[in-house]
Amino acid sequence: MSESRAPVRMRHSWEARCRLVRLVLDGCSPVEAAVVCGASRATAYRLVARFRAGGWDALRDRPPVARSHPARLSVEAEAQIVELRARTGSGPKRLAGVLGWPAATIWRVLRRHGVSRRARAPRPPANRYEYAAPGGLVHFDIKKLGRFWQVGKRALSDGAPRSYRAGWQYLHLAIDDHSRFAVAQIRPTQTSADSIAFLDHAQQAFTERGIQIERIMSDNGSCYRSRDFHQAAARHGVRHLRTRPYTPRTNGKAEALVGILLREWAYGYIWNSSADRARALPGYLRWYNTHRAHGTTGTPPLNRISHAQRSYS
Repeated sequence: MSESRAPVRMRHSWEARCRLVRLVLDGCSPVEAAVVCGASRATAYRLVARFRAGGWDALRDRPPVARSHPARLSVEAEAQIVELRARTGSGPKRLAGVLGWPAATIWRVLRRHGVSRRARAPRPPANRYEYAAPGGLVHFDIKKLGRFWQVGKRALSDGAPRSYRAGWQYLHLAIDDHSRFAVAQIRPTQTSADSIAFLDHAQQAFTERGIQIERIMSDNGSCYRSRDFHQAAARHGVRHLRTRPYTPRTNGKAEALVGILLREWAYGYIWNSSADRARALPGYLRWYNTHRAHGTTGTPPLNRISHAQRSYS
């Protein structure tokens, strides 16, 4: 087997082009500079000509766009396409049927003018609120997480799966609307049985802090719509509210907690396995509730709980 050899030609980066031109300026001929830099003679002459025309900046990478476009539509035709798009909101295929040009051509025109995607409808103004006391409203949510038994492609960035068919685990979480006190637990499923078990766990955690839960809010997942969960909430003396369909921002505090947990716990470290990640969750929650200043309130959740309890005692 023959030994591996270094490539004869080198990549023509900006630094490599500058080196070739510098050799020519120092007295080498373009042919000699091409041999030293592993380039062709034609490339050397072309780079020297570019340098003489525009200096060192002329040696930088240029976009691979042809100088002439014989088949390109006229400015008037492109303006007609853009105007019809703005007036009707039609896509490339429908515009092609009206104007007679290929849909691919019309799509390139729309993309070139930045109107290939339909503008999103404006969202209604945010309805920001905060209950006056801890326990007035507690937001519930569930986040699906993948199991793994070794460091995977997210950490190694190589795209190779290593925990094939490892399954899933479900992060059940609850956050108090006033104090942002958070409770979370990893459970094997997102069924009503595990949701009820987490409701019992959250009720106990809030009770230990002297908080009586009055209302809970969740999305419209099947586990939260079940009769068993409704009966469990009634057993705790809790009123169950659900968000409007397809409106996750109504439960925004729970969605924000999901993002915090993903950034700072689930994906904030390289875990050897999902079991190690699960064991670190209680410690993170203790730090979150006692030391981490919340971005909105500016203080850890337990500080707000103690302040509220002194105010209402």
